Formats: sequence, structure tokens, C-alpha cells
Amino acid sequence: MARKGITGFRAFLVIWFGQLISLTGSGFTGFALGVWVYLTPGSTTRSALIQLVSTLPSIVLGPIAGALVDRWDRRHAMLFSDAGAALCTLAIILLLSTGRLELWHLYILLAISASFAAFQWPAYSATTTLMVPKEQYGRAAGMIQLAEAVAQMVSPIPAGVLVGTILVQGVMTIDLATFAVALLTLLVVRVPRPPRAEAAEGQRRSLLSEAGYGWRFIRARPRLFGLLTFFAAINSCTSMVTLLFTPLVLGFSTTAMLGLLTSVAGGGFLAGSILMSVWSGPRRRMAGIYAGEILIGVVLIILGLTVNPVILGICAFFGFAAMPMINGSSQAIWQVKTSPDVQGRVFSFRRVISYSMIPVAYLLAGPLADRVFNPLLAEGGRWAGGLGRLIGVGPGRGIGALFIVLGLVAFVATAVALAYRPLRRVEVDLPDAVTGTTLAESVAPAP
Repeated sequence: MARKGITGFRAFLVIWFGQLISLTGSGFTGFALGVWVYLTPGSTTRSALIQLVSTLPSIVLGPIAGALVDRWDRRHAMLFSDAGAALCTLAIILLLSTGRLELWHLYILLAISASFAAFQWPAYSATTTLMVPKEQYGRAAGMIQLAEAVAQMVSPIPAGVLVGTILVQGVMTIDLATFAVALLTLLVVRVPRPPRAEAAEGQRRSLLSEAGYGWRFIRARPRLFGLLTFFAAINSCTSMVTLLFTPLVLGFSTTAMLGLLTSVAGGGFLAGSILMSVWSGPRRRMAGIYAGEILIGVVLIILGLTVNPVILGICAFFGFAAMPMINGSSQAIWQVKTSPDVQGRVFSFRRVISYSMIPVAYLLAGPLADRVFNPLLAEGGRWAGGLGRLIGVGPGRGIGALFIVLGLVAFVATAVALAYRPLRRVEVDLPDAVTGTTLAESVAPAP
């Protein structure tokens, strides 16, 4: 007998609400742990290590996690991910409460939590495909990003107040409660089971073979591989910008201005996410991607040219507002072109490839800024009499020049992508794997 529960788009809304609450709680924990680390010596290096251990495991384990997601009930995979992360949070709370938390404990527990998170994104994405009508994929992607934007904007202020009253472990206990909400929402919905495609059945061998299927799927479709290569190039640029935005602003202004500009950028991301949630994006998804990337290229160049806070704020707002349209359009293409029963594997490898240049960008950003561009635009530097007359010289101006270069790289990458006809026509020439109005109407319910 089929298990009763909320289905279809309503089920997606229930899961989305639970993840929104959980993300907000995770924002509380992130802020609280940031305060705890800041109060220890060598906080900058340790913060960098925390960021590394919090992200790298989910990328490295992605292919294996994706294969397991395709084997399991997707709802169970999300329950597993949320429950594992909750247990890691509970362990940190207990260590903090007993005064025994050491940094090496934190590194290990955050790495374990990130390993559980490797299951979350492919399971969430594949689950969305099963519950949301095909024409609403862009809207659903916008809503998922909206949840992230709301969590990022809402969490810091109350967390900052609460850390001073109920301490770090108290703030993290709130996060633990939000995990309970996420788990409850997953328990009350019914996620349909996708029909197995013949191609997927042929690959059902060992776990490693299934994990490699994602790579084989992408390599067999040069258009989709080209899309990932394009995103890998753009992500390397935006990662450098994210890392260097703080020293860029502090080179000519204050931490208060940095906070204001960061909030404005977050407001742009929120506005773009709301727009995608209502609009669902352009009908031609590639047009939305190209338009968004061109806008980001313009924004990066202007960010490098000026030190006017008003202009910087406008650029930060529109640059971040473009991201939900880019990401939502890309997500919709992949959901339509990938059979639902293999989306866990394919989407995991998709993230590995598109994020592959981010670690390289992080490694290069500091040396390029400190050893190349900043000296060139210092007082008396080689470029002081040329480019320096246009953008200024002194602290942070070398980073401004690097932003201009990154903007030009984004333009070139977008121009190459536009010139590559197979990529430009990926929506037309590559057959859809998901057909009909909604897949949820034609698949068997999970037992």
C-alpha cells in the first residue's frame, strides 16, 4: 500500500520551508563559531582552515554521495544528511558546554558535517525534479536560492545579540532545533520514485562504477560539458572577487562601509531570488545565463574603476541580483536534460567540474594581489603614471586593477561561449530527458 503524505508542488513547498528554517539555524551556528574562533590566537589562518574543512569534503565525496542518492529513496537521503549534520552540531554543543572543545575537534566535526552535506544538494535537486512541474523548474531554483539569501541576511543580527546572552552553545542549540523542523517536514511528505532508464540499468554495477556514471554522462554530451567548462571559468573569477572584496573596500574606506556594501550585495541576491521565484526565468535559459554573465563582467570592471561607495553599492546589488537568474537557468537546463533516476550522480559530478577552479582561484588570489597588482599601482609603481591616473594609486588599487582583468576574462569567456554554437543551442539540440508537465504524475510512489 502506498504511504500517504503531501505530494507534488505542495510537498516541495513543505520541504523548502523546512530547509529555509534549517539554513537560518546553520547561519546562527556559522556566526557563533566565527566569534569563538575569532577570540582565539591566529584567527585568520584558522578561519581559512575552517572554511576549507567545511567545503572540501562535500566536493571530494560528491560522486560517491551522488551514486548513493540514486540508489536510495531521495527523501531518506535528505533525512540522512540532516540527521548527520544535527549529530555533529550536538557533539560541538556538548564539548563547548563541558569546556573541552579544541580546534582539532572543530575541524574533525565540521569535516564530518560537510561529508553529510555531500548528500544534501544532489538529493534536494533530484527531489525537486520529481515534485515540480517542468515549466516551474526555474521558479523552484529561485526559491531554493531565496531560502539561502534569507538565511544569510536574517541570521547574523539575532545571532550577534544572542551570543552575548546565551553564549555560543546556546545559539547552536537553536540550530539543533531548526534541524528538527527540517526532519519533521521531510517525514510528512511523499517523494515519488523515478522510473529507471535503460542507460542507468546498464550502469548498475559496483558503487564506484555508478559514481563514475556521472562523468561518463557528461563527457558523452559535449554541450553540457561545455556549459560546465564555461561555469568553471566564471567561478574562478567570482571566487577571487569574493575573497578580495574586503581588502578592496578597506583599502579606501572603513569596516562600517564594508558591512553596508556586503548587506547591499545580500539584498541584491535576495531580490534576484524573489524575482526568479515569481518569474521562473527567461524561456530561453541560455539567454538568461549569457545576459547574467555579461552583467557580472560589467560589474567587475566598474568595481575596479571606482572608489565611490554609491557606485560600488549599485554594482554589488546588481551583480548579486544576476546570480539567481544564472544559477536558476542552469539548474533548469540540467533538470530537463538529465533523467531523474541518475540526477544524483550527474549533479554531483556537475558540481565537481564547475567548482574545480575555485581552489586554484583561492591559491592565486593572494599572490596576484600582494606580489603583482598592488606593487604595480603603489605610489611610484610601474602603472602609477598610466592606469593609476584612471583608477588611482595606493592601498587596494592594485586589487581594483585585478578586478578589471577578471571582468575582461568574464567577457572573453562569455564571448567564447556565445560563439560556440552547440552550447548556444543546447536547449534545442539536446533531447529532453524529462517530458510532460510534471514527472510526479507519472512515476510510482515510494513505498
